[in-house]
Amino acid sequence: MAGTCTLSSVTPPLSFYGGGDGQGQMTHFVKDDGLNIFRLPVGWQYLVNNVLGGKLDSNNFGKYNTLVQICLNTGASCIVDIHNYARWNGTIIGQGGPTDEQFASVWSQLAQIYQGQSRVLFGVMNEPHDLNVSRWGESVQVAVNAIRNAGAKSQYILLPGTNAMNFVEDGSAAALEPITNPDGSKTGLVFDVHKYLDIDGSGTHTNCVSNHINDTFDPLAEYLHSVGRMAILTETGGGPNDTSCIIDLCQALHYIDTNSDVYLGYVGWAAGSFDTTYTVTETPFEYNGVFTDQPLVKDCIVGEFK
Repeated sequence: MAGTCTLSSVTPPLSFYGGGDGQGQMTHFVKDDGLNIFRLPVGWQYLVNNVLGGKLDSNNFGKYNTLVQICLNTGASCIVDIHNYARWNGTIIGQGGPTDEQFASVWSQLAQIYQGQSRVLFGVMNEPHDLNVSRWGESVQVAVNAIRNAGAKSQYILLPGTNAMNFVEDGSAAALEPITNPDGSKTGLVFDVHKYLDIDGSGTHTNCVSNHINDTFDPLAEYLHSVGRMAILTETGGGPNDTSCIIDLCQALHYIDTNSDVYLGYVGWAAGSFDTTYTVTETPFEYNGVFTDQPLVKDCIVGEFK
């Protein structure tokens, strides 16, 4: 999780680029399942063709934007997610690595392009970790300012902490709660959290050990109520056929749904170009253009949503 990106190995999850059938999958998830949001990860280096602080690369960004537009064309909301762990090639944003201004530059450019798309959400960063969280809050504030000042005045901006289970205890809440829009309001600023249900919370095991309602989702809901804020669970999942995961994830997502006053929603990980044998795959099986969901997706991601 060093925030690296090997450009030569990047293949967008679209069949005409040589990747998975992301277009067919998203269409299926919306049309057949009724789902309404997708998260579209991308490497920072890919967007700017490895030029830190540079302009969006017309070729690379063009391909990513094709994915975003296909997502939007389904009628769903689409999270633009910079998937770099608060890093550029191992160095931390604002903490010895890229400057806040370089980070703000890429977000300013993205916001200028998507400012007119009400169904685009800006996922400031995927899974910041092992950093000074207070200083990280300052970097996020600069990114928020850049997005709003570029013209994206009303879309959701997702503010990433370091750990959903310890969102308050690890300092994420204290670092992110004061962040405001340039006008001083906090409208549209939503906390971004992840939580897997396996033994170490890594999402690398097929079995689950807890629904984490009592130790994670309920305490976070209490905190959100206390400060009048919302969060979104943008990454969760489990073994696609595992009974323990189906039970635990369904219970967790049911809790999220029944506390929609503080939880904006949830997004599962992951489909697209991930193989149907991936540990926590949510990629549907496809035969002659017909898609069949993984059991975990059918029972929990779709079942709880409906």
